[in-house]
Amino acid sequence: MNIREAHDLAMTSSAPVKHYLAHVRRNEDGSFEIHHLEEHLRAVGDLASEFASTFGHSDWGRLAGLWHDLGKYSSAFQSYIARESGFDPEAHIEGGKGRVNHSSAGALHAVEKLGGKGRLLAYLIAGHHAGLSDWHSNEHALASLSQRLTEGQHLQTISNVTVPTNILHPAITPTTKPLGGEAGLALWLRMLFSCLVDGDFLDTENFMDGEKAQSRGTFSSIEELLGKFDEHMTKLTSEAKPTPVNRVRAEVLRQCRERASGTPGLFSLTVPTGGGKTLSGLAFALTHAVRYKKRRIIYVIPYTSIIEQTAGIFRGIFDNNVVEHHSNLDPEKETAKSRLATENWDASIIVTTNVQFFESLFAARTSSCRKLHNIVNSVVVLDEAQLLNPEFLQPIMDTINLLARHYGVTFVLSTATQPALNTREGFGWTFRGLEGVREIMTDPDALYRDLKRVTVEMPLDFYVRREWQEIAAEIIPHESLLAIVNTRRDCRELHRLMPEGTIHLSAAMCGEHRSQVIDGIRERLAKKVPTRVVSTQLVEAGVDIDFPVVYRALSGLDSIAQAAGRCNREGALDLGKVVVFVPPKSSPPGTLRRAEQTTISLLSGSTSDPMARELFTRYFEHFYVKADSLDKHGITDLLTRDARELKIQFRTAAEKFQLIDDAESQAILVWYGESQALIGKLKKDGPERWLMRKLQRYSVNLPRRAVDKLVQSGEVQEVWPGIFAQAVSTLYDDKVGVTFGSELTAEQLIG
Repeated sequence: MNIREAHDLAMTSSAPVKHYLAHVRRNEDGSFEIHHLEEHLRAVGDLASEFASTFGHSDWGRLAGLWHDLGKYSSAFQSYIARESGFDPEAHIEGGKGRVNHSSAGALHAVEKLGGKGRLLAYLIAGHHAGLSDWHSNEHALASLSQRLTEGQHLQTISNVTVPTNILHPAITPTTKPLGGEAGLALWLRMLFSCLVDGDFLDTENFMDGEKAQSRGTFSSIEELLGKFDEHMTKLTSEAKPTPVNRVRAEVLRQCRERASGTPGLFSLTVPTGGGKTLSGLAFALTHAVRYKKRRIIYVIPYTSIIEQTAGIFRGIFDNNVVEHHSNLDPEKETAKSRLATENWDASIIVTTNVQFFESLFAARTSSCRKLHNIVNSVVVLDEAQLLNPEFLQPIMDTINLLARHYGVTFVLSTATQPALNTREGFGWTFRGLEGVREIMTDPDALYRDLKRVTVEMPLDFYVRREWQEIAAEIIPHESLLAIVNTRRDCRELHRLMPEGTIHLSAAMCGEHRSQVIDGIRERLAKKVPTRVVSTQLVEAGVDIDFPVVYRALSGLDSIAQAAGRCNREGALDLGKVVVFVPPKSSPPGTLRRAEQTTISLLSGSTSDPMARELFTRYFEHFYVKADSLDKHGITDLLTRDARELKIQFRTAAEKFQLIDDAESQAILVWYGESQALIGKLKKDGPERWLMRKLQRYSVNLPRRAVDKLVQSGEVQEVWPGIFAQAVSTLYDDKVGVTFGSELTAEQLIG
């Protein structure tokens, strides 16, 4: 039977069901291959069931897979796919030439057959292309699930055809209950949605592009990676000098390996900066994963400015078994295998950002949710956990608890300044913190004493501000020094007053520029070349550099501790020197200013050591209390308020859960390195995915009002709809980046 005959049979109610079309592939010789609909539904049901079995809900996954494309049995869809695939250009589509709704029929069928349980499935089925919808929406009524479930004609379209009974009425009724009760219903549905979406993508890909499908997976096992890690650490420790710092690092590593036998759940790793948290945390994760048969390790990092450093360290140990997933990744560092792994995180080691990880857990879009089921039964290391955005802290804590309790996820909160994430109550408010967190280190206080490598001088009076000229005069006599300030404008002001050769580092420079500058700083320090650097706080968290003297503009106590971690890092001096000064202006409004005010209120009049570990718990308690809200956008309410009635506002919650507020900023492409050639290609060929990924490394975020002015002056032009690029050479300097004065802070580098 040829494809024309198959199509003709599919258009008759008496036709064998196997001839209904799910997808059509055109071969190089012009012939066509049919992906039969029944075959597709069964395959997706099998895959979704397999994925959902990791958290005990294979019955729900199977039904979602079997019913997700029931709408494709309609004559309208069959004509649509016949015409759009090219083998029947004359096929008639009633109602016009647009796409045919094929997702509502399965949702309606689920509700008709299973009632309330069916409504849960309806969220998944109705959203498997467009994404999870709100139950109700005043703005987009047609996009709401409640509205779609009133449109019975979609189910009617398949009532006149022969749908296999074992598809339409399988001998399956979901018996397992959603995980986490009302509070966990949204996450459970999102997990099931991930199983369905990934199953649908994978089966379709297997038919449409078998070669691509074959290139998936084939990563080394966790057991093999632990072996590679052990070999690396044996070599590293044998070559390490017997310094006090290295002895402490060895002890941290030993305890991490030993405590990895603890039962899965929530752990904290509290180690001072420079104590070897990165590799020791990885040792815990690998050892724990092997012991408890965890499927993968996900290493979550706060800033794109440091993720490449960490991924580079891991890649040096594990070769191409490390998959980076973040907005600033250079496509040239990807392989076909790793590029595919970013879609669904099926690799053994994933390195990603806070933004990518947590926004995915609250996402509605299929592309973002697809990976979620692969978080199940994994080890997640949250590096620099104190940098979690306080405005979203409550929904993040709730989700971490749910993942640990119901989905087999072990979390490691790795930080030098452990935030106060335990449950607390105040007058009229409650913070639901993490439950049952176990500290990996036996005696963190002893570590802090043993790794004391600096003295920290705080201002005598926190309310007396100093001018940049005075500060510059004080720091210039130091041949090698790091000065850290709070804004890009401050960085420019102080750098302007410094001697020739002083290095500038800020978010006014594109990612590629910053990476090269940081590499140059490391090289100079390794050769003991006198090096002065003025930087924003992007240099603090995780950037492995070592200065004898660090000056830090007044900020949050945790930032001051991070700055201290860039001083005498290797313990070459008896004690390094960290000086905290009060800059001419306070930090910008928002998180940075609250952090600064918390430090002042905590330390004013105090004579105690500002780096004493017990101070940090008090600091974070005060800091969180000062926050406007730990769920500023009402995410929890959107997802749980009406959960008992199965009414969840998925889309609105996803739109509001944005760890970085991009509304007031606009990225521009700048001239640096090869970017001009790439911008030229963009103008010619349009925004191809690989090209935009590459250009991401040459972008700088500016306030929208600033970009508007630059467009008006001709310094920036719109090179493609919605994409802006530098237009004159004077806009970008190869030492300081964009020369337009901006108030953007390092917070906006997160992602």
